[in-house]
Amino acid sequence: MAQYSESVKNFERVRDYMREFYVYGFKSREDYTQKSARSYDDERRRLESWLGDHMSFKQTSSGKNVFISIDSRTSQHNPLYRAWKAKSFTDGDITLHFMLMDILPSESPTDSTGISIKDIMSLIDNYLTETGSDKTFDESTIRKKLKEYVEEGLVTAKKIGKNMFYFRAADDKLPDRDLLVFFSEIAPCGVIGSFLLDKEEQTKSLFTFKHHYITSALDSEILCELFSAMSEKKMVTLTSVGRKKDNVKEHHAVPLKILESVQNGRQYLMAFVPSMDRIVSYRTDYIISVKPEEVCPDFDDLREKLAGMRQHIWGVSTEGHSGERMEHVDFTVHYGDDEQFIRTRLEREKRCGTVERIDSNTSRFSADVYDCGELVPWIRTFICRIEEIHFSDKELEEQFKKDIEEMYQLYDI
Repeated sequence: MAQYSESVKNFERVRDYMREFYVYGFKSREDYTQKSARSYDDERRRLESWLGDHMSFKQTSSGKNVFISIDSRTSQHNPLYRAWKAKSFTDGDITLHFMLMDILPSESPTDSTGISIKDIMSLIDNYLTETGSDKTFDESTIRKKLKEYVEEGLVTAKKIGKNMFYFRAADDKLPDRDLLVFFSEIAPCGVIGSFLLDKEEQTKSLFTFKHHYITSALDSEILCELFSAMSEKKMVTLTSVGRKKDNVKEHHAVPLKILESVQNGRQYLMAFVPSMDRIVSYRTDYIISVKPEEVCPDFDDLREKLAGMRQHIWGVSTEGHSGERMEHVDFTVHYGDDEQFIRTRLEREKRCGTVERIDSNTSRFSADVYDCGELVPWIRTFICRIEEIHFSDKELEEQFKKDIEEMYQLYDI
């Protein structure tokens, strides 16, 4: 029988399988051809151990398709966070962790000394001898672990004279629980809030989400690395794949901002690419690694440039199909006396466009954007009330009108 473990070392592999199973499309055992059938079964069992309460399946002509089914009325927390809490540790990792936490004193404002590496080694040896353990830890291993904990903020190091002394870092007071709940389900890298919530007694949440976008949880590590690079104003090397994963590319870029769609929860990185000499967008779920590089001296200027461009960005595209730097679109809608909500909706959803009220039952929307094509799905929602429409990209305008004609024919109108 195939063996599997819930614990994982490399999260990118788990992220890959979870996206293939649940995000990009439901695949049967026969459809998944990137790995062997045995690998499929092993990974499916691993994911079921985390998500069993939320997994369903349906039988189709191509086989059994597994998928996630979540009712936001009864499930108030993102179940995909469980994957982040399955990191593997060796017995030595666990033993050393708790010994260090017992040995190190708590840091306080009046502390002048802590424990040196020599004293830590002696105390660990005494503890292992007293308990009859056959484990041993050399000085190099303990130094590496202490360095890791200092970087993570779990341990504080102070140099006194020629020696380094160590303390357990003071515990920070946790934010209000309701704030953590909201953060964990809404914010990028919300998994951090989920980890903090694990330290508290679980009680019923105040929040229920009508539109709960959970799949961004899989991109938390990528987002964290991008946010770190932005805070340090560094360039990065992005490694990304296409939808079919048959084309891996590297991009040297300056990460500037993360944008998130309120319609589907998808997240995008807005970045300046020197080789293209312009700002472009990348889907974060297509990014598989982020490597920080040198500091970018023009970071603040590029951020300011992006802020100016956002006045003409409808979604995330910074280049249209017409070849023109800026494209124009306008359309006129007519609505009945009892349909004033349409004008209200235009005002609410206009983003970077403007709405002109022609009369009590007619309004005109207009916008100058980089890519008119991004507006088409939204404009379609006003079909049957559009009296007139114009695109500066005539090819796009013809395609829009052609689609309407085909719809009329389909419904025999």
